[in-house]
Amino acid sequence: YCVKKVTEDLTWVGANDRRLSMFEGVYSVPNGVSYNSYLLLDEKTVLFDTVDKSVSEQFMENVEHVLSGRRLDYVVIQHMEPDHSATLAELLRRHPETTVVCNKMIADMIKQFFNLDITPRALIVKEGDTLSTGRHNLTFIAAPMVHWPEVMVTYDTVDKILFSADAFGTFGALNGAIFADEVDFDRDYMDEARRYYTNIVGKYGAQVQALLKKAAALDIRTICPLHGPVLTGNLGYYLGLYDTWSSYAAETEGVLVAYASVYGNTKKAAETLAEKLRGLGCPAVKLVDLARDDMAEAVADAFRYTKIVLASPTYNGDVFPFMRTFVEHLTERNFRRRTVGVIENGSWAPVAAKTMKQMLENSKEITFAQPTVTVRSAMNAENEAQLSALAEALAK
Repeated sequence: YCVKKVTEDLTWVGANDRRLSMFEGVYSVPNGVSYNSYLLLDEKTVLFDTVDKSVSEQFMENVEHVLSGRRLDYVVIQHMEPDHSATLAELLRRHPETTVVCNKMIADMIKQFFNLDITPRALIVKEGDTLSTGRHNLTFIAAPMVHWPEVMVTYDTVDKILFSADAFGTFGALNGAIFADEVDFDRDYMDEARRYYTNIVGKYGAQVQALLKKAAALDIRTICPLHGPVLTGNLGYYLGLYDTWSSYAAETEGVLVAYASVYGNTKKAAETLAEKLRGLGCPAVKLVDLARDDMAEAVADAFRYTKIVLASPTYNGDVFPFMRTFVEHLTERNFRRRTVGVIENGSWAPVAAKTMKQMLENSKEITFAQPTVTVRSAMNAENEAQLSALAEALAK
C-alpha cells in the first residue's frame, strides 16, 4: 500500500502512473499522471471517487489498508470520466454494502458505462444537498461542464475542504509529496497545470467562472483535485490563476511565435521576427515549431502570452497541416482577447494568411497586428522591413 494523510481523518488513497505516455491518447505526459482518491474515516466512511483501471490494484490495496476491516459506507462519485470511474464496478463488487452518492446524470452514466443500475444502492443528490457522516458535513455543488455535464464537487464544511473533481488538476505524477507547498510548485507543476487546464478544461471558461463564484462564497482551506498535488496555503494564488485562465486573460506579457515550415524559409522569417522582438525589449518571446514541439504546450502558451504570431507556408491551397491543427485547437477552446500577427509564405499563390484569419474570424476580441507579412519563396529586403514593422507593432 502507499497512502498519505491529508488531515487526521482524511487519507489520499490514489495512485500514480509513470508508464503512461499519452493522456487520453492525445496529451504527452513525460512526467506521468496521478489519479487521486480520498478516503474519510468518520462515524461513516466515505471514499471520494475512484481511479483509472491502469492503477486499480494499487488503489484497492490502499483502500483496504486504510479501512482496516471497516465497512465502506459511501462512495461519492463526482465525475464519470473513466480515468476516475473505471474501477467503480470492481469496488462495488468488493463492497456490496456501499451506498453510491451521486447526481442523477452520474447514475445514468454509471448504467451506460457498466450496464449497472445502482438505483437500489444510490443516494441521489442535487445542488445544495448535504450528508452528515458524523463529525463531518458534506455539501454537494453542481459544476456542469467543468468539464463534463454531470460534474459535481463536494465541500466539507468542518475541515473546509473542497473536493474539486477535475478542476485545479495538473499533469505529472506525485513524487512522494502530495501537497503543493511541499514542493516548488512553480518549477515542478506550473507548466503542467497550465497545459492541463488549457487543453482539458480551457473551452469551458464561462462554466469555470460560475464555479469560482460558488467557491468564493465558501471558506476553503484545502483543495483536493483528482489529478496532481493537494492545494493548501496561498489558495488565492491558485484561484487567481484559474480566474485568469478561465476569463481568457493573458498571464504573461510577451509574444508566442508559432511557425510551420517545409524547407526553412518560413522558419527563417519567424526567427528573424523573434530576434527583432528581443531587440526591441519584448519581455518574453517564445518560438515554437508546430511540427516538432508539443502541440498541447503550444496551445497552453497561446493562452499564456498577450500576443501570438502565426507563420505558415501555403500548402495544397491551404495552410500547412500542423498550423491548421494548431489554430483549430485554439478555436475549439474559445481562444480570444489576443493580438495576432500573421506571416505567410507562398511561391505562386499565397493564401495562408487569408486562411488563418478566416479560421479566427469567429473568435472574440482578436486584433490583427499590421502589417501582414508575405514571403515569396525566400526572404528579401522588403520582408525584412515588414518584419521590423510587425515587431514594432507587437512590442508596443
